[in-house]
Amino acid sequence: MIARPRDVDAIMKKVPLGKTITIKDICQKLARKYKVDVACPITTGIFAWIAAHAAEEAAAAGETDITPYWRTLKGDSEINPKYPGGVERCKKLLEEEGYQVVAKGKRWLVG
Repeated sequence: MIARPRDVDAIMKKVPLGKTITIKDICQKLARKYKVDVACPITTGIFAWIAAHAAEEAAAAGETDITPYWRTLKGDSEINPKYPGGVERCKKLLEEEGYQVVAKGKRWLVG
């Protein structure tokens, strides 16, 4: 199935402090919700990117209750470099929340 952008954002919004989620996890949640075998990881990733950029736009407009997109990771707990501010911004936000972020080659992983 092709996820709806609002569904992806809603799942991302619910990730509490101290937890992370991956695109694969979101796909699995969506597949269960809609009783299908699989949700497309490509479009789910694109909609996560859109949600991340919308959250930054909302923050710039003064909103404080934004989607914590930095807690949504790529596979293997890798920080998504395509989110607003790239790896450095997400790394900073994660570390401020108490997450351990480690370099593995050119990738940054949340431990």
